[in-house]
Amino acid sequence: MLTEAGIAKEGTDTDEVVIAISVGFNEMKDETLAGVRHAEIIREMMAGIEEEGVTGRVVRFYDNLDLGVIGLRGAKLSGSGIGIGIQTRGTTLIHQEDLVPLSNLELFPQAPLIDLETFRAIGKNAARYAKGETPEPVPVANDPMARPTYQALAALWHIKEMGYKDESKEPMEMEVSYE
Repeated sequence: MLTEAGIAKEGTDTDEVVIAISVGFNEMKDETLAGVRHAEIIREMMAGIEEEGVTGRVVRFYDNLDLGVIGLRGAKLSGSGIGIGIQTRGTTLIHQEDLVPLSNLELFPQAPLIDLETFRAIGKNAARYAKGETPEPVPVANDPMARPTYQALAALWHIKEMGYKDESKEPMEMEVSYE
């Protein structure tokens, strides 16, 4: 599904969006906290991006697990300046290269509530931002019980993913294939 294809370079195509994934994405686990398979997430995000006439590429970050940082660095590698950051557990955001890590375009903090339809819509909106549009934000579900239900599991996943972190490794371009 995801194979390293070399050190990620800054893009020059203004019609691209980078999907920035954390180090454990499809390595430590192959699905989100909600059981949504990572392969399907990438497929849906790429489809949403392509439906808008924009190109998507995937970059894995090994040296940082912070979603804001991953998303921002992905946006800085994108020729359009727009990136989608996604953690192994499914927490996602859309970021823009000239913002600070905690200030993003759209945030999807409740990973257990994000389904494939939403991941596709996130891809579409990121592509719209890349084209210079101002789309309506993707609707987000809210469940006050999601945090207490998944908080301990999310913390355990984070601790486990820290073991995959490698501060000496450059961000890697990932080749996507569907089996």
